[in-house]
Amino acid sequence: MNEGFRRRFTALLRKEVRQMLRDKSNLAVGLLLPVALILLFGYGLSFDVKNAPVAVVLEDRSSTAREVVEGLQGSDYLAPVFAADMAEAERLMMAGTVDGIVRVPLDFSRRLNAGGAQIQLVLNGVDSSSAQTIEGYVGGAIGTWAQQQVDRVGNKPGGVGSVEVVQRMWFNEAGESRWFLIPGLIVLVLTLIGGFLTSLLIAREWERGTLESLFVTPVRPLEIVLSKIAPYMVVGMIDLGLCLLASYFLFQVPMRGSLLFVIIAGLLYLLVSLLLGLFISGVTRNQFQASQMALLASFMPAMMLSGFVFDLRNVPVVIQVISQLLPATHFMQLIKTLFMAGNHWPMILRECSILALYALVLTLATRHLLRKRLR
Repeated sequence: MNEGFRRRFTALLRKEVRQMLRDKSNLAVGLLLPVALILLFGYGLSFDVKNAPVAVVLEDRSSTAREVVEGLQGSDYLAPVFAADMAEAERLMMAGTVDGIVRVPLDFSRRLNAGGAQIQLVLNGVDSSSAQTIEGYVGGAIGTWAQQQVDRVGNKPGGVGSVEVVQRMWFNEAGESRWFLIPGLIVLVLTLIGGFLTSLLIAREWERGTLESLFVTPVRPLEIVLSKIAPYMVVGMIDLGLCLLASYFLFQVPMRGSLLFVIIAGLLYLLVSLLLGLFISGVTRNQFQASQMALLASFMPAMMLSGFVFDLRNVPVVIQVISQLLPATHFMQLIKTLFMAGNHWPMILRECSILALYALVLTLATRHLLRKRLR
């Protein structure tokens, strides 16, 4: 009995090993995916905030005021950008160029000599976690300067006064993390719906042999592409509507931008996701491989490399470049700005143009792919 078990087990084991080695795609996922995840999490993901750009408005030109902001320049975690006035600093904040504003008021030195002065800190609250971290960095740098002054003056009468950092949060006054997360979840939902639903369409027809029947008809490749996308656009539109309703009524996430532009941007990104899934389906011609490719090429990058979880400026340059090649990164930045900050026209036009370009390229690529199969 033991000898029979050994022979049967050995025969089955050989069969399974040969089958595994023949299935190159499955083997590649099993061996390469863990390596890719380790490298991605090890090098690409970072919750640290380094070199955070902060606008400095120095209304008080005295030497004392300059000494205070010198502490910001000496920090590895802050990257001060000097602005001429508060209006310029606010423009930088609206454009997303800086994450905070440090304003030294005109009467800073006088109030400091009188015993107590204030410095205003305005934070971009779109990412509440990063905002709190930057607040700690700025407070720590100013606190270090104040302690140095105390050590220098000692207990002499009329020594250095105290400095208070008055904090104000923009775009997310309540500091709610869900205001930051819910718009990002909309991106992930549309990515999942678009990438996975259409990734199986052409591959399924290749496996069933029904696509060959279409090739002998007068139908054109572009008509095949549009007909396959149209029904799922309707499904995606319903999902987008449900997400927007849930964000407003269930989670009370404010929408400071135009609802019309949110919908337009959402539909544009949905179209890109559907076309990407359709292109993957046409390339793989296998449902199992298509589902794997859709996971690796759409959903996982959208979740990890689009700015959903952490600030992309804190990751290596190579990861930043890769993230900018993803449609999800551009839509993530756009929808968070529309929700939290409002209509920032330069960003709206730029990101929508990039998404439209992706849609055009993927449409032509999928059409060309089907045309090649007709020959």
